[in-house]
Amino acid sequence: MSEQNTTRERVVLAYSGGLDTSVAIGWIAEATGAEVIAVAVDVGQGGEDLEVIRQRALDCGAVEAYVADAREEFASEYCVPALKANALYMDAYPLVSALSRPVIVKHLVTAAKQFGATTVAHGCTGKGNDQVRFEVGITSLAPELTCIAPVRDLALTRDKAIDYADRHNLPIETTKSNPFSIDQNVWGRAVETGFLEDIWNGPTKDVYSYTDDPTFPPPADEVVIAFERGVPVAIDGMSVTPLGAVEEMNRRAGAQGVGRIDIVEDRLVGIKSREIYEAPGAMALIAAHQELENVTIEREQARFKKTVGQRWTELVYDGQWFSPLKDSLDAFIEDTQRHVTGEIRLVLHGGRAVVTGRRSDSSLYDFNLATYDTGDSFDQSSARGFIDIYGLPAKLAAARENAS
Repeated sequence: MSEQNTTRERVVLAYSGGLDTSVAIGWIAEATGAEVIAVAVDVGQGGEDLEVIRQRALDCGAVEAYVADAREEFASEYCVPALKANALYMDAYPLVSALSRPVIVKHLVTAAKQFGATTVAHGCTGKGNDQVRFEVGITSLAPELTCIAPVRDLALTRDKAIDYADRHNLPIETTKSNPFSIDQNVWGRAVETGFLEDIWNGPTKDVYSYTDDPTFPPPADEVVIAFERGVPVAIDGMSVTPLGAVEEMNRRAGAQGVGRIDIVEDRLVGIKSREIYEAPGAMALIAAHQELENVTIEREQARFKKTVGQRWTELVYDGQWFSPLKDSLDAFIEDTQRHVTGEIRLVLHGGRAVVTGRRSDSSLYDFNLATYDTGDSFDQSSARGFIDIYGLPAKLAAARENAS
């Protein structure tokens, strides 16, 4: 699509193809007098074809529609860095939604520049994390752009959206009700609201889609995942792209019920929120990657990497993907992956991904040092002097306490 000049202001809208963002096209135009450019980015959320979504945006009043298949980009440039960081927010959540926002932001900014827009719009409310992720990301990449949120800033409630769609005969379903708010992509699926807001209520079967019930699993599935410099490159000897690796592990780990997460989470805006996540591929790949790091990364480097990985995770969760600190942490994490090459064998069964084997030409595991049998090369006579020196500070402190 070629860039066009216009005397009217233009707004780029993050467009999903659903009711709220379809209504937002006309809603924004009426509230601001601007033309609306719809931007749809496929990060593996499934559903309708991009061409169908593009045409719906035009039918709902968009003057242009920008669509992008970003699945490979998302897997390689966003999911893989999270895997290298072993990114688990609050030690549990693999950043499903947080990772997808910066790639969507990147395409929103690209579209804004291509079509001469001055404003970017998104469908977030004022209570969630995503409003921060979108707006901080957008202004980090393009400080000249402004941001609006129709739900938050222009009073677009769901009741008003249904009424607007009916009055304007928009080509969108308005009667189907879903009790949950769902966000999904290739890295996982997030479910919230409805009866889940009572944190005593357990999730029902209809909450889940990416994973089968682990209570009655099929026979155990053994899988060998090969990594090169921290990146998954083969599964059971078959070469895969990062996207292929995640999709294959979604299928196989999902069939075993791996990756179900139920957590009360600390949101950036200061409230706690109950979230259900499904991330079978992400959780299985992180389990394998962590164990390969245990084999190949030196002890002190590994200890410090945990601190760096946690901070990296917090930054991404908090919408700081494009921040200078994240760039610096990326450099450290990438350096730690130089020797993270090898294979990990996992057994997937009954909701668990268990490592049962490791091998690497870069391994720091020395069989002759570790063995207690014949061939032991560890000089055990060195241990006594090491213990004396290592324990000396504590010994002196204890003597002081006993003398007082």
